[in-house]
Amino acid sequence: MKIHMAALWGALRSSRVQDAGLGALLLAGTWAVNGAAATPETSALFAEAVWLREPPARWVLIGVCIAAVAVRRRWPIPALAAASLAAVAQMALAAAPVPADLAVPIILYTIAAQRRREVSLALLGAALAVATAWSAYVALDGKTDGWRHEGRPFGVGGQERTPEAPARPPQGAPDGPRQGGQGFTTLGATDWGGIPVLGSLLVVAWAIGWGIRSRRAYLGELEARARDLERERDQQAALAVAAERARLTRELHDVVAHGLAVIVMQAQGGAAAFAKRPADTLSALDTIVATGRASLADIRHVLSASGQIDDPARPVPGLAQLPRLIDQVQQAGTPVQLHINGSPRPLPTGVDVSSYRIVQEALTNTMKHAGSGACAQIVVTYTSEELRIDASDNGTGESASGGTGNGLRGMRERAALLGGEVASGPGPDGGYVVRARIPLDLGETA
Repeated sequence: MKIHMAALWGALRSSRVQDAGLGALLLAGTWAVNGAAATPETSALFAEAVWLREPPARWVLIGVCIAAVAVRRRWPIPALAAASLAAVAQMALAAAPVPADLAVPIILYTIAAQRRREVSLALLGAALAVATAWSAYVALDGKTDGWRHEGRPFGVGGQERTPEAPARPPQGAPDGPRQGGQGFTTLGATDWGGIPVLGSLLVVAWAIGWGIRSRRAYLGELEARARDLERERDQQAALAVAAERARLTRELHDVVAHGLAVIVMQAQGGAAAFAKRPADTLSALDTIVATGRASLADIRHVLSASGQIDDPARPVPGLAQLPRLIDQVQQAGTPVQLHINGSPRPLPTGVDVSSYRIVQEALTNTMKHAGSGACAQIVVTYTSEELRIDASDNGTGESASGGTGNGLRGMRERAALLGGEVASGPGPDGGYVVRARIPLDLGETA
């Protein structure tokens, strides 16, 4: 927050310095124009010539224009009104235009670049209306335009007429209003080129400001879109990390929990048979070694991000490996019956692996919680639209954490990712039942 406030304050200070610098530049330009237009009699003292050529009221109006430019960003609309009044007052004095009079188009440019289009267009219309009305007044007041300039730019070698220095009308032209019976034309206010010049200048200033605003809006939209894309990319990355973490958690839980359950049961059986049946103990130890190696291989398969450390000869776990899984569980001392209904067929890889893991976790829960002497039954049903898995046991032990264990949660997550569902709970005749339903997409096979 402090950084943003400091940046905002720095921007404000920078804009104020720029406005003050622009005002000083217009003042210096005005000073130079007046000095260049000085007569030979007054040009010896440059500063004196500048002040002598303009009445104090003119410098007050010039000062108003300079001040309006200096505050154009803070109070643009009041600054435009003040600069417009000062410009009209100078034209009423029949004064020649100077760089400071560019305050009106400069402020109009600022408004077009900062404010809404409706506001800037309304102010442009008001400025054009004022310029049109003033031009009409000057054209219809019956007087000659009070300011004329002849010669090179900025008055060098030229002459400037003021109301105090009337000019004789062109030869053959009818005499206008007379002063003192001398037949000279009365000089009036000036319009500095009329609506063609003033209107074009105002419209060009507004168009440039609006173009700047449109470009800023476009760049801002691009920056916002880039920020949104970056935020979306970060969110997608975070979701991918979370999904991968959940996948690893499910896979490691299934692999490690099942392997450890088999190892523990084999170790218990081997220890019980050691005294009377040493051969059974050795068989249990062989099973423990084989189960440990298989679990390590499964862990390596789970942790391999893209198969670099995976054994190509080792098949991906799937329903085709159910007989091997059931043999492993039976060797650990838990009888298992497997029934296949329907016609087995190739399944999508995700469905095949998830189905295998659901059966594996259900058997692991049976070994851990069903108690001694329990047996399990696995029924896999293939239909045209879905795959159903029913895993039940007749055990008397407590269920896994009342249905809220990591294994059961992993089953539900696996099925949910595939658009299916898993229901679990005590069976109607005792024991525990897990039912899974996974829809099949016939267009996607392994």
